[in-house]
Amino acid sequence: MNNTHNLHDKRLADAWATLQTHADQGLPLDPDPSRLAFADPEFLLRRETRGIRMQLELMKPDIEQRAHGIENTVVVFGSARFRSEEDAAAMIAQAELGGDTTASERWRRLARNSHYYEKARAFGKLVAEYSNGKEPQDKLFICTGGGPGIMQAANRGAHEGGGLSVGLAIALPMEEEANPYVTPALSFKFHYFAIRKMHFMMRAKALVAFPGGFGTLDELFEVITLVQTKKSKPVPIVLFGSDYWKRLIDFDFLVDEGVISPGDVKLFEYVDAPEDAWNAIKRFYKL
Repeated sequence: MNNTHNLHDKRLADAWATLQTHADQGLPLDPDPSRLAFADPEFLLRRETRGIRMQLELMKPDIEQRAHGIENTVVVFGSARFRSEEDAAAMIAQAELGGDTTASERWRRLARNSHYYEKARAFGKLVAEYSNGKEPQDKLFICTGGGPGIMQAANRGAHEGGGLSVGLAIALPMEEEANPYVTPALSFKFHYFAIRKMHFMMRAKALVAFPGGFGTLDELFEVITLVQTKKSKPVPIVLFGSDYWKRLIDFDFLVDEGVISPGDVKLFEYVDAPEDAWNAIKRFYKL
């Protein structure tokens, strides 16, 4: 009789199998103190279990990215409102056909920035093409907030370049589903902004910030502050669209007022072309 045992045999019942048995028996997920804690959504959503939820949001994307060899990312931020030149033209035509002058003017205003969509798309493709054929530890992967606009453009470029790309979406009432160009196995959704921003930085080897609004500014200054205070190692911080950023923020004024140091304006650089953004990253790492 063979008394040997498989080293990898499970010694405890599989939690998923326990839940499956629960479902097969037709037992509902109604409030029940005797129900397994991890199968009790009401318990998991209590205020007291917030720390557990935050830990899970930290762990799940980390484990999945490791499983897919995602160690180094290039994070791309930017407006969710910008559309491709083709889509913007179509939206203008649709609004004009319906006689909606307000919508037509809005889409014309956004269409002025469609070139940023196309440039983010081109940048994403450059990064993906560089990584093709590289050893796993040398690959760079596009990572975005997973939504539309600039985020979609960068994921789209990576997809067209034959690479994987990550989407870290946030659950919001008005937010759309993850864009279709995020690699499905690397599409994550967060409840907590703080944990999502941690994930942006955990693997980031560079940040490229395209024009955007409050969300883009929040994410940009999070990264600049982490690098400025040395809570994070220096990474290339690239502001794409020099006219936009210089008009929006007068960093020299902050230096003149003494609220930042002269050296702080060297934490980032301005570019206006996808190739220049990519070259800034290559110079930093001597690729």
